[in-house]
Formats: sequence, structure tokens, C-alpha cells
Amino acid sequence: MNIKLLGAVAAVALLAGCAKPASTAMSTGTGAAVATGPAPGSEEDLVANVGDRVFYPLNSSSVAGDSAATLDHQGAWLGHYPQIAVLIAGNCDERGTEQYNLALGQRRADSARDYLVSKGVDGSRIQTISYGKDRPVAQGNDEQSWQQNRNAITSVQGHNPQEGTGASS
Repeated sequence: MNIKLLGAVAAVALLAGCAKPASTAMSTGTGAAVATGPAPGSEEDLVANVGDRVFYPLNSSSVAGDSAATLDHQGAWLGHYPQIAVLIAGNCDERGTEQYNLALGQRRADSARDYLVSKGVDGSRIQTISYGKDRPVAQGNDEQSWQQNRNAITSVQGHNPQEGTGASS
């Protein structure tokens, strides 16, 4: 009797050991598995796994706190994909003159670029642009919207998330 019980327990343990772990792969119906999620090294991969934007306080272009952590992740991500070049777009909230915001947006883009270069990313892989206040990501005349619009957004070259969005320039 004990031998039968031991055999049953061993069989259950063996089956449990053979169980497949949860997977993010999907079957195609042909027996082949297809990985889900963004393609490695894509814009979607950058956004989903690293974060594509950093935020700045009012009238500031200094990288600090959470922004530095995000740029650290971007630097590591760019280290995994040395063939990829990026564009960093500096943006501002709607307050201030057009000239002031274009200059501040450029300082923000440049500070993000300089931070990545200081972390070992080749500067020739990074282009910058300032949109000033012309391409807000959040509409509204309140502090929450303004905070979202004071940013630098990194995108894989050839994919600009701000194209066709925001206010007209």
C-alpha cells in the first residue's frame, strides 16, 4: 500500500516538474511559436521597456532625479543596439515667448544628449531638435498639462511620435 502511494506521489511530482512555465509566446497554429511584445530595438521597445521621455521643472534644462534614471536606462538600451540612432526633441509648456521656448527646448534636448554621451553613447548617434511650445503632448492650460509638456522625448530615428500631433506650428 505504501509503495502504491509513494508511486502516485512520485508520478505527480514528475508531472509537476514537466509543466511548462508561463510564456509570452503565442502559437501560430502551425506549431511554431511567435514571441509577443515589441520587436527588440524598435521604437515600441524603447517606449515600453525603457521610457522615451524625461521631464523638467519650469524654466530648467537640468537633468536630475527620475529623468537621470530614465536616461540611464536609455543609455543602457542604446548600448544593446549600437546600430540605432535617435532623435531627442526638447519641448516646453505654452508659457513664454516663441523665441524663449525654442531656446529652452534646445537646451533640454542638448542636456539629455549630453547626459547620454556622458554615459558612453556615441554623440554621432544622437540628433537634437527643439519644438519649443509648438508640439504639446498634453492639451490644457493647467499645471498638470504644463508639466507633461516640459520634456525631452527620445525616439528611434525614422520614428517621431510628435509628428502629426499637438498644435500646429
